[in-house]
Amino acid sequence: MIECSQCTVHVFLTCCCSVCNVFIFEFSQRMRCALNLTERLIGMSKIAVVYWSGTGNTEAMANAAAEGAREKGAEAELVAASAFKAGDVANYDAIAFGCPAMGAEVLEESEFQPMWDDVKPALSGKKIALFGSYGWGDGEWIRSWNDDAVAAGAVIAADFVMANDAPDDDAVAACKALGAALV
Repeated sequence: MIECSQCTVHVFLTCCCSVCNVFIFEFSQRMRCALNLTERLIGMSKIAVVYWSGTGNTEAMANAAAEGAREKGAEAELVAASAFKAGDVANYDAIAFGCPAMGAEVLEESEFQPMWDDVKPALSGKKIALFGSYGWGDGEWIRSWNDDAVAAGAVIAADFVMANDAPDDDAVAACKALGAALV
């Protein structure tokens, strides 16, 4: 029997028949936690790629980050910023956050910034990475965002990635490397 240290889940590995040696899992209480425990037992990292994209540029970067994590053997999930909450942080081993520069080089203010403000206190000790696209400026938004993440106690797994407008081949490769660094 293996017990989860975070709740009362017990995972029993039992043979359902002596002929086929197929193992079944019996879960008590929190099925999600048992799944997370099972993934940890087999060594699979679970990565969230949380992003907001207005033109598709940051979305392309998010897809590349997820692909990089998957190529390293992780389970990577793309999540819209509006759907991600502070309570979700604990469900992932690491998180990539993506947001383009808006206005005077700030994070998108209606969906992404409120989500970021909500999750920031939960990021202490969590491995994260940042990426985004821009059409003007020099990257002040992502440097400020990176400083904000460090101040919140997040562990920065890779240098942030910026793409001027649509990501070129170098930016796509950098996003894949960013995703792989989270594994």
